[in-house]
Amino acid sequence: MVSTGWALPRVVVAAPASGHGKTTVATGLLGALRRRGLTVSPHKVGPDYIDPGYHGLAAGRPGRNLDPWLVGAERVAPLLRHGASVPTPADVAVIEGVMGLHDGAVGRRGYASTAHVATLVDAPVLLVLDTTAQGRSAAALVLGMRAFDERVRVGGVILNRVGSPRHETLLRDALAEVGVPVLGAVSRSVEVAAPSRHLGLVPVAEQAPESLAVVAALADLVAATVDLDAVLDLARSAPPLTVPAWDPVAAVGGQGSTAAVGGPAGVTAVGGPARTGGPTVAVAAGAAFTFSYAETAELLAAAGATVAPFDPLRDPGLPAGTRAVVIGGGFPEAHADALAGNAALRAELAAFDGPVVAECAGLLYLGRSLDGAPMCGRLDLTARMTGRLTLGYREAVAAADSPVTRAGERVRGHEFHRTVTDPGHGDTPAWRFDGAAHGFVDGRVHASYLHVHWAGQPHAARRLVQACR
Repeated sequence: MVSTGWALPRVVVAAPASGHGKTTVATGLLGALRRRGLTVSPHKVGPDYIDPGYHGLAAGRPGRNLDPWLVGAERVAPLLRHGASVPTPADVAVIEGVMGLHDGAVGRRGYASTAHVATLVDAPVLLVLDTTAQGRSAAALVLGMRAFDERVRVGGVILNRVGSPRHETLLRDALAEVGVPVLGAVSRSVEVAAPSRHLGLVPVAEQAPESLAVVAALADLVAATVDLDAVLDLARSAPPLTVPAWDPVAAVGGQGSTAAVGGPAGVTAVGGPARTGGPTVAVAAGAAFTFSYAETAELLAAAGATVAPFDPLRDPGLPAGTRAVVIGGGFPEAHADALAGNAALRAELAAFDGPVVAECAGLLYLGRSLDGAPMCGRLDLTARMTGRLTLGYREAVAAADSPVTRAGERVRGHEFHRTVTDPGHGDTPAWRFDGAAHGFVDGRVHASYLHVHWAGQPHAARRLVQACR
């Protein structure tokens, strides 16, 4: 594909560490810029599913992830261009970072960090700084952030949790000494916080009215405290994107036409290629299963499937004509009783003889029980909540053939959960990593805790659609 440069204004919202207010600023920026009549494209560094839900609500289009570990560094800029192009070209892209600016995959010297992604997409960085108990030393911290990697351009700072007008003046004067402009200051007394859960924010789909109120409040806050014109000027300093946009049709080696598929949290993802009349792949959605990358549905459609969302909390059966099922992540433990109450759907899934792919929450739902509540019983396992968090990137090898893998294939994925299953893996496991077996391959079922971004493994979508036939 021949690529032409696209002068897409873009900025990366980063911080020295977690907890400084990146999500507050990024979500507020998306909402405030959208109120100005701009088309904004929301993006998130890393594997997280929850922040993109808030981003999507603020922007009015799906939040998308940019994660070199999951998809390969070479796909990050093309995925940015793709996400900013559909359903319509964006006027500006806002990319929220992950953890601290230079924190990435452990032991990989910053690989998959916010700084790494900023260099891959050639975007300036807007640094959010928690100024609690800091004075002039804040300037030294920002100077260190800027100097640590000369490829990363810190173009401005937003001061967060400022204690008083005098405190703000002190900070602004100190940052002027090191030549870093202050583009906004948020008082400690007016900060807005989103509801939290044991793995982060509460997913948007679980509490739409509260989520709408939080997003509106964040937009108000940023509009009142941040110089939006200066942020736009910083975003416009990014050079043209010259890489071609990622193309789901090319990724799966298929052909398709532009169509719309259902996106997360009520946002419609338009632009995913699809063929009419293809096998129906049912994809779990709703409040219990909110974790899904937008590209998953696009790849399935590009491979020839008709993508049909269903809500295990409410729908009494699978969509008509379902030939395969994909059940992603979420918080089923928060909805265990309601899931258990939908006995008709549980029975249908237990008897379904087509291919089934389940990740994390989907694994728990396919088991016999979750915290004592009956689930589908498709897999002979029980699951329960624990106080231990399992979190991190994984390098895995497929342990068996399945509807989406071939034995011996290597993938990169991500785990985060506070549940355990008994047993921890089946007689035929799905993966091997860290010297152990993980997950289950049982007939045409592939289920595990591992989250995989299919943009990095597009053959999974192609194989699943082929398995329907």
